[in-house]
This record gives sequence, C-alpha cells and structure tokens, in this order.
Amino acid sequence: MPLPPIVLTIYLLMLPVTGMVPVLRELTLGRYPQLGDFEQHLFMAANMFGALLFVPIAGLLSDWWRRRKAIIVAALAVNALSLLMLTLNWDYSIYLLWRFVEGCAHITSLSLLMALAVDHVRQRGTGGAMGLVGAAVGLGVASGAPLGGFIGEQQGAEQVLQMSFWLLGGLTLFALLLLRDRPAQHTHQRIGALLRALPQNRRLLLPYTFAFVDRLTVGFIVSTLSLYLSNVIGLGAAAIGMVMALFLIPFSLLTYPAGLLSQRWNPLLMMLGGSAAYGIMLIAIGFAPGGAIGWLMFAGGVTASLMYAPSLVLVADLSRPEHKALAMSGFNFAGSLGFVLGPLSGGALLALFSHSSLPAYPMAFAIIGGLEVLCALLFLPLALRESRAPA
Repeated sequence: MPLPPIVLTIYLLMLPVTGMVPVLRELTLGRYPQLGDFEQHLFMAANMFGALLFVPIAGLLSDWWRRRKAIIVAALAVNALSLLMLTLNWDYSIYLLWRFVEGCAHITSLSLLMALAVDHVRQRGTGGAMGLVGAAVGLGVASGAPLGGFIGEQQGAEQVLQMSFWLLGGLTLFALLLLRDRPAQHTHQRIGALLRALPQNRRLLLPYTFAFVDRLTVGFIVSTLSLYLSNVIGLGAAAIGMVMALFLIPFSLLTYPAGLLSQRWNPLLMMLGGSAAYGIMLIAIGFAPGGAIGWLMFAGGVTASLMYAPSLVLVADLSRPEHKALAMSGFNFAGSLGFVLGPLSGGALLALFSHSSLPAYPMAFAIIGGLEVLCALLFLPLALRESRAPA
C-alpha cells in the first residue's frame, strides 16, 4: 500500500482545524454577543475535550479489532455530520456539544491514520515516514488558516463551516475507496492485555510529555493569539490567517527534513532544542510590536518542526507492533489534553491579569512560553545521558 493516500487524507482532514481560527470571533461572539473571553475560548476547548476523551477508546478498539479502515471511514462521516450541525442555530451549550462530537471524530480519524501509516512503513524506517506524516499535518493546518481567513472575509464564517462539511463528506468517500488495512502481524490480544501494555512501556512517557506541552501552546496560539491579533492588534480575518500561515508553512515544509535528520541525530536532543527555541519565540510575541509578530511566527514555525518530527519518530520507534494504534493514541491523548488546557489556560490567565496592574496578554504569553522552556530544561539531563549511552 503506498503512503500517499494516507498522507493526502491526513492533509485534507486537517484543513478545517485551523480554517476556523481566523473566524473564531465570528463563530463565537458574532453568534452569541453575550459571551466573555473565557466562554469564547470554550469553542476551541470543547473540540479538544472530545478528542481527549475518545482518543484512547479509538486506539484500544483498533488494536483489539486489528482494523483501521472501517473506524477511519466511520469517524470521517461523523466528522462531516458534526460540521453540518455547526451551521445550524443552537443554544450555545448545544453548539459546544457538536464541537465536542467533532473533536471525538477528528482525533479518531487522525490517530488511526497515523497508526495505519506506521503499519505500512515500519520496515522502511520511521524517520522519513513520520516526517512525511507530520508534514501532512502541518501543511494541512497551514493551508487551513489562510484559506479559512479568505473564505471568512469574502463569504462569511458560515461558509467556512459549510465548505468544511463538503470536504469531509468527500474525504469519507475517498478513504472508503483508497485506504487499505495491512494484514495484522501479531496475534489477537485481550482488551485487558492491551490496557496494561501502554503503562508498562514507560519510555513512551517522554514524547507524551512533550506532546502535552507542545499542544498546550498550540491551543493557546489558535485561541488566545487569534483573539489578541483581533482585539488588540486590530487585524481582520484574512490578516490573522496569514499570520498563522507564517508559522504553519515553514513548520509543515520542514517537518519532513526534520524527520530525516532524526535518523542521523539524537531525536531527543533535537526535540529539546526545538522546544526551548519555540518557547522563547512565544514569550517574545507578547512583548513585540505588531509588525514583528509575523517574523516571530515564522521563526516559531522553524523551531516547531524540530520538536514535532522527533516526537513522532520516538513514538513510532518505541511502540510495539501489537500496540501501534494504542501508542499513537496515547501520543494524541497527551496532545489533546494539552490542547484542551491551552485555550482554558489562555482564558484563565487573561481573566486573572485583567484584575491586576500587569498587562494581561504579555503575561499570558510569558507564562505559556516559559512552560515550554522549563520542560526542555528539566529533560536536558536525561537527554544528555541517553546521548552518551552505548547503542
């Protein structure tokens, strides 16, 4: 089975994720004028909360059933339905419930597509393959931001949701026709054995930790940074989309080369170095003038590729053949937990500092960026020991 259909499916799946970011204000405050900052952040958090709860179920079911395609196709169909439901008029609590369902379906598709990619390329080496998967994720979200901004500015936020629905509907058919399961290379296991397997593989906790922190910052960026650019800097939807693209395009283009480099260099040291530089960039955004934010976002995209690709490589290399979907689901679970807390942390920090003499947005950026730097420093001794250990 060639990798391109899987990679293309991942790319298209990611488009709606950031396609909504430039029109976040219109999808929340524009529909529900009574919302405060924290309630606006719940729109992003509800999606990730669904992903957080459902991703371990998806991975467990897939490894137990030893099938990926059927679950992927079903999840894509549910994803399309949830996007259609978001175009209708609901009470805000029901609106958030559909975002929750969308998150469940999206993360199921993404996790099992990643596991399917590992199924087919393990014998060819994981560095380049995981780099390609990471590039598809990055390029999808990079394309989604400016595309969503353009559509939102020209035709309105509702059209972003409608086009996302048609895209996911077509993608469901594409996956049904072109994706193929690879025959299982391991014996069937009971669910209890699968549940015990992941905690026993403690080395996976390292990439999981960074997945959590990295995705927390991404959740912060797509919610708090989007609102900062709109409410404070005064940018429109198209301009916000372009700022996001300045981060996401270099990230997506460099993820594949970073995956190849991780086969020659220590992937853990690459991940730590990229994380530290990325955290410094995030801190700087909160204090930089508006004209410098684009340059900082571009630099952040470069450094983010150096931390994301190695983390995928570590998960693929450390996972056992019979637990690949569960291991990848664990990675996405950690990331989803971070993504849930990212918007919530941003909203909570803004609410906290709005009652103090300190500037709310700069302090929020400093704390979230500082967390990334702190994580890299805490794991540096372990990385140095690993690099000196005999192969």
